[in-house]
Amino acid sequence: MVQSKTELFEAELIEKANLFKALAHPARLRILQFLAETKSCITGDISDELPLGRTTVNQHLKELKDAGLIVGHIEGVKTKYCLNPEKIKEFTNQAVDFFAQIEMDSNLKCD
Repeated sequence: MVQSKTELFEAELIEKANLFKALAHPARLRILQFLAETKSCITGDISDELPLGRTTVNQHLKELKDAGLIVGHIEGVKTKYCLNPEKIKEFTNQAVDFFAQIEMDSNLKCD
């Protein structure tokens, strides 16, 4: 049986990679910024805030939801989007720890 390339790595690295992947597009970063700036949950069309079509924004929202960075609650015919502060804190800690370990393990010198 053929093994997926990701199966060759530790679960912890796969989890980190999935979170980094969720942030690997400027539209997704902007969505997170927008939700943070509003300091509340948003019901309605976030695509009004981005230079992208509604379908494209919905795809980015799905990626962020799948990563757990935002949550969406259906209210009538609209979805209310909120940041997931616990997951954002967890990701922040994972990223800081990951890069701190890399810094410790190397001398950060290129010859």
